[in-house]
Amino acid sequence: MDFQLLQQYWPDLLKGAWLTVQLVSLSLLIGFILAALIALAALSRYRICRYAAQTYIFIFRGSPLLVQIYLIYYGSSQIGWVQDSFLWAILIDAYWCALIALTLNTSAYTAEIIRGAMANVPQGAIEAGQAFGMSRWLLLRRIIWPQAFRLMLPAYSNEVIQMLHASSLVGAITLLDLTAAAQNLISRTYASNTFYLAIAFIYLATTYLISGLFRLAEKRLYRHLNRSQ
Repeated sequence: MDFQLLQQYWPDLLKGAWLTVQLVSLSLLIGFILAALIALAALSRYRICRYAAQTYIFIFRGSPLLVQIYLIYYGSSQIGWVQDSFLWAILIDAYWCALIALTLNTSAYTAEIIRGAMANVPQGAIEAGQAFGMSRWLLLRRIIWPQAFRLMLPAYSNEVIQMLHASSLVGAITLLDLTAAAQNLISRTYASNTFYLAIAFIYLATTYLISGLFRLAEKRLYRHLNRSQ
């Protein structure tokens, strides 16, 4: 590993890392909000809402993220009405296409995680809330969502880490994220070991940080159980 070379090109890697952080953070934030709505639709009493949510989840979980990125970036340019609408100003930019693809993909996986967590909230707790005359909204806010959030944390931490790693695919549409920045430097310097080891270390360190934050959150949310033991 050539540390002198790494020091020389470190700013390029940092720019790539910053782009990766932006895309992953924004897609997770927007994707989580979208996923919560999809999960509610999937558990709705209305059949059309359930079918629409299940179809959405099936499409985005059933197709590769790279294909979704290609379809949004290259496929949208083949549709005439898209080019004539306000959407063209967004879809012509690789950054927004990548953000849209990552958001839609993570929202499908997260919706399934939330749906599963909400379905596993103890029925006794819900019935107790109903016995107190709580409305559906109040039940969601006071009983279902807080318990579902605790239940979903381990699975959601895996989704966050998976999105971090999957973000390396955005290099396929010309964006210089961390992986693409390293590949660009390798093509100029031929120092593949140096830059691949460097980005592997950055991904490992980021994954360790994310895992630690989720463990901390779980410890805090379950502290009442630890006290009772």
